[in-house]
Amino acid sequence: MNWSDRQQAMLRAMGLRVWQRTDTAPLLAASDDTTRPARQAAPAPAPAPAPAPVAAPVAAPAARRANPAAAAPMAAFDPDSASPAVPALAAMAGQRGDIAAMGWQELRQAVAACTACTLCQSRTQTVFGSGAALAHWLVVGEAPGEQEDLQGQPFVGPSGELLDHMLFALGLTRSDSDTGEPAARRVFIANTVKCRPPRNRNPGPEELAACEPFLLRQIELLKPRIILALGAFAIKALLRSDEPVGKLRGRLHSYQGVPVVVSYHPAYLLRQPLEKARAWEDLCLAAEIAERLA
Repeated sequence: MNWSDRQQAMLRAMGLRVWQRTDTAPLLAASDDTTRPARQAAPAPAPAPAPAPVAAPVAAPAARRANPAAAAPMAAFDPDSASPAVPALAAMAGQRGDIAAMGWQELRQAVAACTACTLCQSRTQTVFGSGAALAHWLVVGEAPGEQEDLQGQPFVGPSGELLDHMLFALGLTRSDSDTGEPAARRVFIANTVKCRPPRNRNPGPEELAACEPFLLRQIELLKPRIILALGAFAIKALLRSDEPVGKLRGRLHSYQGVPVVVSYHPAYLLRQPLEKARAWEDLCLAAEIAERLA
């Protein structure tokens, strides 16, 4: 992928350095120190013993070549060796199994009319999702906030702006208008919970369970090539894991054979800006997988 001046400006706005390679040597996985400012070179120490030979890394796509810290070798995706998939939709939906037969429009109407949990009593409106129905990318967030509740769209406000910048830097768009962009460059964004919890508290187990069939049906209809799970509740819904994001990111997972990449929620990145570099690595990993599966 060629990096335009505008894309480089977006990366700098996220606080990320735009790396430019000047040689053709293979990129090796970098340590956490790659995100720290470079220090003035110290006098050269005595030569250290030569390291043991390592296997040559797989060539990274352009998106990962732009950031050496994200260029760790990656084997071909194998759903059987990734994280175990969760049960199929019909088993999850229980008595609400009729959701499994809905199309996009029926599903949107069902979400708008849902009264399955108490969140319906305090919401302004539901937040179904946004993006093209033929997108290859699916981004799953957690729950709507105040602005999402008012506008009926996921990821608006500062966190949505940051997410848009990150997607734009990879040449992706969540627009649902007919702009001529191929499906490989389109993103659909959904949340695990479709209504805002009061005072932006965490969604409860019964609220997650009530919304789960809607999310699973969205995934079945979309048939994404890659899923990006942002935050703890998206991870729990898709991977059935309570592990923290920091322990799950940087490697491949699977949901019913679809590769899943885990990363930090943009709202967390606004509070912890030093983690933006790791989030960018996660997006580059997802981009590499999507390119390989294209």
